[in-house]
Amino acid sequence: MTRIPLHEDVIARTTMPSPLGTLCLARTREGLAQVCLADGKEFSLGDDPLLTKARHQLEQYFAGDRQRFDLPLDMTAASPTPFQRRVWSGTQEIPYGAVQSYGKLAEAVGSPRAARAVGQALGRNPLLIVVPCHRILRSDGDLGGFGAGLDNKRALLTLEGYLRD
Repeated sequence: MTRIPLHEDVIARTTMPSPLGTLCLARTREGLAQVCLADGKEFSLGDDPLLTKARHQLEQYFAGDRQRFDLPLDMTAASPTPFQRRVWSGTQEIPYGAVQSYGKLAEAVGSPRAARAVGQALGRNPLLIVVPCHRILRSDGDLGGFGAGLDNKRALLTLEGYLRD
């Protein structure tokens, strides 16, 4: 999970509590650019309609009332490669409560031998939960890695009903 350096492109940011810990949300003029675990600092740069909408949709998700996000996204602040963009886009196609392996995602984005590169691309995902990289598992069903920690990956997959308590 990549924490985007906040620079002049970020016009608003805020934090919010979540079951995973405090989340940091940031936006540019084009859309939501970052959702990550905050590093202990809570902040806000005023009221922002898009961040308010993102907070509300994340609250709905954590309450089990939302399965897809309806937000404009701006991943350009993370300076993604074309491959990373394909991986992040492919990840968004995986339905709520379902999972896919790194290898199957690599095939789906046109690079069948790039399972490890998929994992690296997911590690740079700037939009925790919104781009659901937690839905990607190893081919043997093991959880694999997760930038926000395996306990959080397990919690998200449990929330979505893929794993049982």
